[in-house]
Amino acid sequence: MSLVFNNYNGSIVTADQQVLRLNNRSFHYGDGLFESMRMIRGNLQFAGLHAKRLQMGMRALKFDHYSVLDAVFLVEKAKELANRNKAKNGRLRLTVFRDSDGLYTPEEQKFGYSIEWETLEDQQYTLNTKGLIMNVYEEMQKPVNMLANLKTCNSLTYVLAGIFKQKHRLNDAFILNQHGFLCESISSNIFIKYNNILYTPALSEGCIRGVMRQAVMDLALKNSIQVTEAQINPQILNEAEEVFLTNATRGIQWVLGFNRKRYFYEHSRFLSNKLNEQLNDSF
Repeated sequence: MSLVFNNYNGSIVTADQQVLRLNNRSFHYGDGLFESMRMIRGNLQFAGLHAKRLQMGMRALKFDHYSVLDAVFLVEKAKELANRNKAKNGRLRLTVFRDSDGLYTPEEQKFGYSIEWETLEDQQYTLNTKGLIMNVYEEMQKPVNMLANLKTCNSLTYVLAGIFKQKHRLNDAFILNQHGFLCESISSNIFIKYNNILYTPALSEGCIRGVMRQAVMDLALKNSIQVTEAQINPQILNEAEEVFLTNATRGIQWVLGFNRKRYFYEHSRFLSNKLNEQLNDSF
């Protein structure tokens, strides 16, 4: 296995090198946030949307100098890491943490960061050949507050949903918000086709402000597919014609079944093709 290189505060380090101190605030308090990004054929995808969401989150968490982490920074660091790993296709996780001493109250608001690299083979977004089997995770619901749309380092709801998924031999699980409405899945946003309209939970429902969510909504509207952001009762899963998930690294993934309900994958296949057409046009 070839050596993998990551980035820690601007220094290139090997993946097995220990760099975090035990008092790191992301470890102690979940005091940070992250971006999962995709590089395809040497180009970081949707860098502008990632930078916008990252800066929005850093501003909400009161970090100083958040404007430094703009699209130019993301592209530069991603290409540097891709070159060092001698790969053009990969998944990157950028984690930003408050780099400060202190207990619950930090002494400073400066940030540190890390970028982890995983090499991928695919040179485009690949629609899954086998549809996902899902169910609703009900044990813990996601709070709706000013942090809900951010990808923070506090991910216990998703971890417990992942354990539920594993226990019940599912491919993913639907997560509800505190009011009992559909929010998202373990690592993706949700789209539901019902009466030939695409619905996705509104940001006011507490879902992550997904980069691919926005890209897919833009693609749908561009191709005359009606999209509505809404409050969605989970009962619609028993009547929907189609359900699919979106995230920045995998693109679009279609859902085959929920309980005994089975779904088609017409829109997910169409939009996945359009996503790759858009990707090819950019080269």
